[in-house]
Amino acid sequence: MPFGKLTEAIMARKKNQPVDWETFLARISVGKTIAEYGANRNIFGQGQPADSVFYLQRGKVRLSVTSEQGKEAIVAILGAGEFFGEGCLAGQPLRISTATAMTDCTLTRVEKTLMARVLHEQHRVSELFVTHLLSRNMRYEEDLVDQLFNSSEKRLARILLLLSHFGKESRAEPVLPRINQENLAQMVGTTRSRVSHFMNKFKKLGFVDYNGGGLTVHSGLLSVVLHD
Repeated sequence: MPFGKLTEAIMARKKNQPVDWETFLARISVGKTIAEYGANRNIFGQGQPADSVFYLQRGKVRLSVTSEQGKEAIVAILGAGEFFGEGCLAGQPLRISTATAMTDCTLTRVEKTLMARVLHEQHRVSELFVTHLLSRNMRYEEDLVDQLFNSSEKRLARILLLLSHFGKESRAEPVLPRINQENLAQMVGTTRSRVSHFMNKFKKLGFVDYNGGGLTVHSGLLSVVLHD
């Protein structure tokens, strides 16, 4: 289907409905590939050529940065329906982070030249893509403020709520199967022992549950974030 008709279909949607990016990308036949990645497999590495944009159809992906001294920091956890690797569209020649599949993932890889052409020619698609990225960047800014001004306990509580998609559903939801405390410590910016201490506290208070290796977060954890 021509890009013009695809854009018309998207514009016909109600403005308050999310864009069906998966359907849109599925109708592109050239310059796109579908890839499956198993858990713990690298999708791309820091320092590799930045030549494509990825759309995450299924699973969770971790973005991490490693310093020259070898210290690693997790900068984001992405879920289904998110793009990543878009820095190449802004002239980024090399990847500035490493993307790793945290669970089994299905990805759509779109070549840089194709994505740039679509965004240039189809203004409505470009507008929706930019809105998507701005929304994610706002979350990154909130993460930074959280890192600068809040305690380790509050940062951990907020991260757990974000990972459990708190606010999108009224029910409790698993964060990730077998998410380890080392990863949480890297995201919070503290030690594993501190994370272990807070997780035990949250469990005793009934804010989190461990079920068969998975972790479920309950809405009561919000009280930790809101408490002054």
